[in-house]
Amino acid sequence: MESFGSRLHRSTAERGPLCVGIDPHPGLLARWGLPDSVEGLRRFAETAVEAFGDRVAVVKPQSAFFERFGASGVSVLESTIRQLREAGSLVLLDVKRGDIGSTVSAYASAYLDPSSPLYVDAVTASPYLGVGSLAPMFDLAAEHGGGVFVLALTSNPEGASVQRAVSPDGRTVAQTVIDEISQLNSGAEPLGSFGLVVGATIGETGHDLSTVGGPLLAPGLGAQGATAADLRTVFGAALPWVLPTYSREVLNAGPDVAALRAATDRVLAECRAAVEGGN
Repeated sequence: MESFGSRLHRSTAERGPLCVGIDPHPGLLARWGLPDSVEGLRRFAETAVEAFGDRVAVVKPQSAFFERFGASGVSVLESTIRQLREAGSLVLLDVKRGDIGSTVSAYASAYLDPSSPLYVDAVTASPYLGVGSLAPMFDLAAEHGGGVFVLALTSNPEGASVQRAVSPDGRTVAQTVIDEISQLNSGAEPLGSFGLVVGATIGETGHDLSTVGGPLLAPGLGAQGATAADLRTVFGAALPWVLPTYSREVLNAGPDVAALRAATDRVLAECRAAVEGGN
């Protein structure tokens, strides 16, 4: 099977460097005039898929906003994943899972095994039980052409106390994550399948991200305060590997499909100028 890195490289070349989130939280459902119910969730997701599923390289459903409705919400998530695949976008499921042993293996099977109804192209993962604890997830991703984006330097203010803590060898925790993901991507062409999550709001990181060899997911753009122009400050020489991510900045334009498409086109143009124009 073709690697996730290769598919992502081709998709961004064809559709541009952009990931759009599907985050149906209660405030957005209300803004769209939808009930805070499974039916509201279904209509929200279907509208989002119609608006940009065939326009952007990657779509990132946030699993928690589906899970809060229980089995019915997960059923909507399964349907959304199928619809996105049919529209031609890569699906990155934002689940931020992290555990050890058989449990992380089960998470991997849930999202990265083609036989699962929740099978997606890639997932987000938390490395704070040690990057090595995610090995079953990396292994299954490699076996089936999937990808994993590991949290490294996040935008939330609480993250710095852990991610910038210094270990006995003098590296920050974030640098350890960066180094281990870089090793997983060693020799991969044109792009590794294992990426990092680095917030677009954090400014100069003090870390060299150009060695990663895989994609760099950059949330925090738009409503969270960062602009596409900030990407150069955060990523520097690693800018060519950045996958900018917008959610509310696009979703706030709903529920009108034409308005959602216009918002998508606007942020895509900004991302092209920032990422491709900087290469």
